[in-house]
Amino acid sequence: MASLKTISFFKILFRNGRCPFLQIKRDCHSTTVQKKFYDIVIAGGGMVGTTLACKIGMLEKLSDKTVLLLEGSPEKEWIFENRYSNRVSAINPSTKNLMESIGVWKHITERRFKVVKKMQVWDAISDAMITFTSDEKFSDIAYIVENDLILASVTKQLKHLNNVSIQYGAKVKNCVLPQSGSSEQVSVELEDGTELKCSLLVGADGASSLVRKTMGVQYLSWNYHQMGIVATLRLSEPTDNVVAWQRFLPSGPIALLPLNDELSSLVWSTGTEEAKAILKLSDEEFVDTLNEALWKQYPSDNIVNSATKHFNSVLEFLTLTSNAVRQLQPSIVSVESKSRAAFPLGFGHSTKYVAPGVALIGDAAHRVHPLAGQGVNLGFGDVVALTNQLVDAVSEGNCVSNINYLLRYETLRQRHNVPTILVIDGLQKLYGTTITPLVVLRSLGLQLIHSVPPVKRAILNHASV
Repeated sequence: MASLKTISFFKILFRNGRCPFLQIKRDCHSTTVQKKFYDIVIAGGGMVGTTLACKIGMLEKLSDKTVLLLEGSPEKEWIFENRYSNRVSAINPSTKNLMESIGVWKHITERRFKVVKKMQVWDAISDAMITFTSDEKFSDIAYIVENDLILASVTKQLKHLNNVSIQYGAKVKNCVLPQSGSSEQVSVELEDGTELKCSLLVGADGASSLVRKTMGVQYLSWNYHQMGIVATLRLSEPTDNVVAWQRFLPSGPIALLPLNDELSSLVWSTGTEEAKAILKLSDEEFVDTLNEALWKQYPSDNIVNSATKHFNSVLEFLTLTSNAVRQLQPSIVSVESKSRAAFPLGFGHSTKYVAPGVALIGDAAHRVHPLAGQGVNLGFGDVVALTNQLVDAVSEGNCVSNINYLLRYETLRQRHNVPTILVIDGLQKLYGTTITPLVVLRSLGLQLIHSVPPVKRAILNHASV
């Protein structure tokens, strides 16, 4: 009788072929590993890194993937006042679509943003200019949004996702990447001693990326010996203020981006020493210097004037002249108190964006001059391309770290990013000189582009993705 009871006991104990004690042990072990293993770890919680985490977390195909976002700074309490931040981005239509796809755009529209309907760019030492206006395809050219508002909105959305965790005050100390062809996981060590493992490590840790340095890839970079001065400006009179203005000075471009009917955001690129001197001016002196930069008439060059005049005659003969009329830029009446700041400008590009178990996005992969307003848009484009490849990998039964899909991401983005950053770098150099032949060259080029609508549309097409 006892033996029958024993047999019955073990039948119940091992029903379905599983031992509950062993199962408890395995589950406890799994929980321990879960705290330290993530499918994807994103190093860097800036706008681009946080958006990547949010996009992955909201994709149904990736809903079973655990994601950890590492941000080196403490968690920030977002308090928005009427005062505008001095750091803004001109996000393009594709970036807006990305924000809509992750439910973030509604948070931005609830707060504030400004639509750009037209852009006017002109040369300070010639009559050459170009305008871009919204049309049927591009109802809006860009949207001016404060960087803090973008980050706060994405973070707000991110906190609703169950498969994404954020760790603040988490700085990467070291990471060990798997060898080519190896199935090993990536090891990440934080400065506080925490050790993590993941299938895929994404470097979104900026221009000085530790992840990129660990990859050991070649990084092309140089210093422009310029600083970008930013500030919030009050216009001399209220307007619709839907135009983004950019004037190329011999010392660097100066741009005004609309914030509302009365305020615009300044991005003024100039030599490092000059920038430091400008920052030391009183508010009144700063406004005077700024208006001079926007309005100063530079000595005309007869050769440049003659070349542009004759070239314009050729364009008229070919019926290629544009009907666009130059608008007068606004004057500035004051600068918002304590809104002035400056940051160094430079160029950077990683020859490779991926390696086994790792991928780079945003400034970790590429750094550009702000003259075209493309820096953060390139990063958001990386987010879209990388998540598309991760979805393809999982849909076809592969791991998120499968190198073939990572290489596709690299190829797609470099085809877009490399021409973009080279053109921006070329423009920075071309407009940073007063050598007459080069001034003639850039002036004729600007006239030609301005007069050929298909070329302008092609430029907008490229800049919008």
